[in-house]
Amino acid sequence: MSVKKYIPNFVTLLNLFCGSIAVVFAVHNNFIATSVFVFVGIFFDFFDGLLARQLNVQSELGVQLDSLADMVTSGLVPGIVMYKLISLSINAPEVVTQNDWNSGFSFSDLNIVPLALVGLFITLASAYRLAKFNIDEDQQSYFKGLPTPANTLLILSLPLIIEFQNSNMASSLILNQWFLIAITLLSCYLLNSNIKLFALKFKNYGFSNNTYRYVLIISTIILLLLFHFIAIPIIILLYIMLSIIDNLTTK
Repeated sequence: MSVKKYIPNFVTLLNLFCGSIAVVFAVHNNFIATSVFVFVGIFFDFFDGLLARQLNVQSELGVQLDSLADMVTSGLVPGIVMYKLISLSINAPEVVTQNDWNSGFSFSDLNIVPLALVGLFITLASAYRLAKFNIDEDQQSYFKGLPTPANTLLILSLPLIIEFQNSNMASSLILNQWFLIAITLLSCYLLNSNIKLFALKFKNYGFSNNTYRYVLIISTIILLLLFHFIAIPIIILLYIMLSIIDNLTTK
């Protein structure tokens, strides 16, 4: 029995493992640790498919497992992070947990803010997008709608901007509940839109056939060096704009 066919699935499970740890940190408002484990999980998500192609061991099991792992790392985590951010934006108290697990449970012990639950729409939209992706045979060389990892990076950039950018204006904007709700709704739309976005898969490395890919990669490096975490929303916007331009020029 060949061992190599299990290697990509093992890498996918590492993605799921990182996503599960990220959930724990997100629930406890540790957004830095959450981001670290999500970034590592997305790294594994990128390489599991690459390994499967290089080893020629693609399988339907691998496809389904990949989506299930993405649902946690790039679906559940950003939903929880957005829920937490909206809760913080309206100065909501944290969820109170039972110290004594043998005591009776009462819903009055949970200080859940109904408005903050809007953040979990991102999780629902991510699940819908992943399900559509699994049955769509057209999305081989491009994506239809924003990929869940890209959307996750967008959401996670918000607490990182607050933490590291030292910008009162940016922090005030991000901690505005209506801004967060608007970002949530925009995120849900982009995930399931019909906008064709090019994939970062190179059939060859010629510049003429990959102009927009190279522009995005070079721009990403420059923007990150100049603006750090604030660059992430700009990069996502640039990705969408370049894809639209690519679609128009191709037509």
